[in-house]
Amino acid sequence: MTIQLYSFWRSNAAFRVRVALALKKLAFEEIEIDILSGRQFDADYAEVNAERVVPTLVHDGHRIFQSLAIMEYLDDIEPEPRLMPADAKERAYARSLALVSIADAHPLIVPRVRKHLGEAFGADADAIESWCKHWTVEGLATYERLLTRRPPAPFALGAAPGIADICIAGQIVMANLYKLDLAEFPTVAALGKQCFELPEFAEAHPFRQAGYRSGKTQH
Repeated sequence: MTIQLYSFWRSNAAFRVRVALALKKLAFEEIEIDILSGRQFDADYAEVNAERVVPTLVHDGHRIFQSLAIMEYLDDIEPEPRLMPADAKERAYARSLALVSIADAHPLIVPRVRKHLGEAFGADADAIESWCKHWTVEGLATYERLLTRRPPAPFALGAAPGIADICIAGQIVMANLYKLDLAEFPTVAALGKQCFELPEFAEAHPFRQAGYRSGKTQH
C-alpha cells in the first residue's frame, strides 16, 4: 500500500488525517504544500487537487480530498481500528460531532477567508485574529454543550478514539494556535487530555511538525 499525503504543518484538516493514519498505523509519505505562501495555487498542485486546498491523500494513484472523506475512506481500506461506529445511530452521532468542526467552525477561519476579510473589508491583522478566535470559541462552546449532554467515556463514543475525537482535538488545536484558555470548556479540555496523551494525537499536533519547529509560526 502506497500512501502520499499533501499536507501543511498548520492545516487543521491535515492534522485530522495525520491522526487517522497514525491510529490505523498506516505509513505515508508527507509532501508539504505551504498554504500560507500560496503554494496551493501552483499549477502542479492544481493538477493534484482542483479545489486547491490541503490535504490530499493519494492511495495507489487514486486521489481523495476533504478530510472527512479521507478518514471514511481509510476506514474502508483498513477496517481496524474503526474510526466510525458500525451502528447507524452511533455513526450518525459521530459524524455530527465531526462536522461541528469540519463544516461549522473551521471553514470560517481558513486562509482564503482570512485573506478575503482583509481584501474585501479592510480588516487588519488584529481584527482577523479576533474573528478567528470568535469562531474557534463558538466551536468549543458547541462541543462543551454536546459533551455535557453525553459525557465521554472516556472518549466521545466510548472506549476508543474515533472520528469525533479527532475533530474535537482539532478544535483544541485551533485554540492552541490562538492561545485560548480552555477553562470555560472543562469537558472538552478533559477529552482533549485523553486524546493528546496518545502518541497518535500528540505527534500529529502542528507544534510537533517540522514546519513549526523551523520557525514558520505565522497564522
